[in-house]
Amino acid sequence: MNFPHQDRVAFFWVSNSFSVCVLVLSNFGQRSVLFPAVLINSPVSPLQKSSKFEPQKHNSCLRRGFPLVLLLSVAFFIGSGFIVTDYKQVLQHQTLLSVMKLVGSWGQPIDVQRSAVCENGEKPYGTNTLPKGIISATSDFQMRSLWGDDDKKAKRSKSLLAMAVGIKQKLNVDKIVRKFPPADFVVMLFHYDGNVDEWKGLDWSNQAIHVSANNQTKWWFAKRFLHPDIISEYEYIFLWDEDLGVDNFHPGRYLSIVKAEGLEVSQPALDPEKSEVHHEITERNPAGRFHRRTYKKIGPRQCTDNSTAPPCTGFIEMMAPVFSKASWRCAWHMFQLGYCAQGDRTKNIGVVDSEYIVHEGLPTLGGSASDKVLLPLSANQASGRSAVKNRSYVELELFKNRWKNAVKKDSCWVDPYPQ
Repeated sequence: MNFPHQDRVAFFWVSNSFSVCVLVLSNFGQRSVLFPAVLINSPVSPLQKSSKFEPQKHNSCLRRGFPLVLLLSVAFFIGSGFIVTDYKQVLQHQTLLSVMKLVGSWGQPIDVQRSAVCENGEKPYGTNTLPKGIISATSDFQMRSLWGDDDKKAKRSKSLLAMAVGIKQKLNVDKIVRKFPPADFVVMLFHYDGNVDEWKGLDWSNQAIHVSANNQTKWWFAKRFLHPDIISEYEYIFLWDEDLGVDNFHPGRYLSIVKAEGLEVSQPALDPEKSEVHHEITERNPAGRFHRRTYKKIGPRQCTDNSTAPPCTGFIEMMAPVFSKASWRCAWHMFQLGYCAQGDRTKNIGVVDSEYIVHEGLPTLGGSASDKVLLPLSANQASGRSAVKNRSYVELELFKNRWKNAVKKDSCWVDPYPQ
């Protein structure tokens, strides 16, 4: 007897006779059903078929086999549900494993792709246990109200004025700060003499950020308290000395020139009649608005249009530098300004002539902050100043050695300004 390929046949002996009951296990969709199909006897002769005893044999088989068939049918019917369910779960599990092993669009398994995506999403050091969206990597010096109404005010883009100051230059610092409107600038004072309280009488002092450490330079403070991520909200950073005259300086007009000319690192020109000038490139040109180079002879070198290196071009001094936030992110690491010009230093570094200042050159650290001409220095003050000056030369040599060693060890670095 032939049965469809989707059916399974089971034979059960139900008596000592040669008769067997045949059960057909058929698949209906996803569920199997067991039911009695036919009754098969051993071969008989026509005479036996006509015998009066033939119905009795049939009835006897049915009577004896039906309860067993019925019981088995119910058992198979119930059990098949669990079998099919288990089969489905196994199939789903195998399918999931197969999908996970599929090759993705970039020729890599999905789990490898996920790993690559996660690795490419860089997080700040030490934040691997945090979800990326909760991390705030930058900040600013804006003071926050205890009552929480700051968000209601529209934020304006601001710049930062940071100065190293001592109480003896309080009046001059006050003049400088008043040139920078609080709506456009945040003020930060580095107190190298440890005196903070005596500044409280100035009306702007409570809105300024005060940092105090005895006998430290402007650059010491800047390295530790002006990290690029902290001041990333500020467009420009004015990192000034305290002994500057600002009668002819306006920060708004100054920045308009800087932005128009694309100056990443700049400074106001120095009034040569009243200032202590160390490099000719910083002298004011009364006929100009700004300049990027000087044409004077400096020692044996004659500066021309073909000059590409300091001190002829791409150079400013350190008493009144102004940085864009992009250039500061580089300069913070070493304070070697030419390499942080964000491109061609002959174009991106300049001196603004129309907004100029006076550099008084007062010896504040290691000496007297008073007028150095009117009041002669004592032996101790002169000794202190000499020690500070000598130390600056030592640190310059240390920096040169560090630079040489860094260049030697970094085989991937290419000097953009080869000598």
